[in-house]
Amino acid sequence: MDSGAIRRRLAAGLAVLTASGLLAVAAPGEAQAAGMSCPGRKVRTVPFSTGSVHVYRSGGTVCAFTVAKNPGPRRTMAVSVQARGHNPVPYQGKHRRKTLTVSVYAGHRCVKVTGRVGGGSVASGWILC
Repeated sequence: MDSGAIRRRLAAGLAVLTASGLLAVAAPGEAQAAGMSCPGRKVRTVPFSTGSVHVYRSGGTVCAFTVAKNPGPRRTMAVSVQARGHNPVPYQGKHRRKTLTVSVYAGHRCVKVTGRVGGGSVASGWILC
């Protein structure tokens, strides 16, 4: 087997291991960083000085992400969702425009969302009750 084929097989194996590790961490009923968009319908936008948090609901699942008011250089952005009676599920990273999404299963419980872009931030209090 030539070295190119070995590298391709190693890369494929690493991709499978990474994907299986991510699936193991995201167990059912737990929160997870979902991706770039939320399923369901938009139920709330929580604005603040440097951006806004967009909140979506699909069945009992609540999903949120933070969007910068003025996209620009990469900066620290964060979003978190907390179902009442449970710990918050945060995400933080450096982005230009928008964070990845965070989802939690809230059922019919109230949720609290927070967001941050650079020096500006917001905390919603209990919403969607």
